[in-house]
Amino acid sequence: MVQKIGDFSPLIMEVNYLLNCSFYLLQTAGCFDYPQSVEGKDNIVKDFIQWYIIYRNQYSVQRDGLSTLDVIHALEQHPSVFRPYMCYSVDRLTPESLEGVFKALLSEAGKQETGVSLQDILMFATGLDSLPPSTIVPQPRLSFERTSKFPIASTCANTIKLPMSKSYEEFKNAMDFGIQNSPGFGLH
Repeated sequence: MVQKIGDFSPLIMEVNYLLNCSFYLLQTAGCFDYPQSVEGKDNIVKDFIQWYIIYRNQYSVQRDGLSTLDVIHALEQHPSVFRPYMCYSVDRLTPESLEGVFKALLSEAGKQETGVSLQDILMFATGLDSLPPSTIVPQPRLSFERTSKFPIASTCANTIKLPMSKSYEEFKNAMDFGIQNSPGFGLH
């Protein structure tokens, strides 16, 4: 199949026809696409070969690697002991953990604008309902907005702009209303 796609006639319709014939295999490999040009077929061939050689056998390779020092045996015999080291678990979101994720863009020194404490806004700001095991990319950014009464979020850019309010009560009400009326992709 790879040989046929790689050596196929440079007519895009013929390439697309051959891709349709191999739809299920390419879909399984995660590289099914209709190239915009004949050169795009090279990327499909490269992605398929990478999947076939590396990713398709990844489980077996990892299992063989873990059996080298008999680690696989220990994992099978004592799974509960290794679970915290081998499996990610969702921790309850706390203000401290959320504050560690965001990079605050505070006002300039000398201005008397106060920072706002972070609330349960991860879903609103990023679209995530829990912290991922690694990092959030791009790093979430927090700034303050004078022109809007309610918080503004961009989940694609992981940014949130908090409203500037005259009182904490006004701020809290605006935040509650803004977050409660943003369902977070139906996940929250």
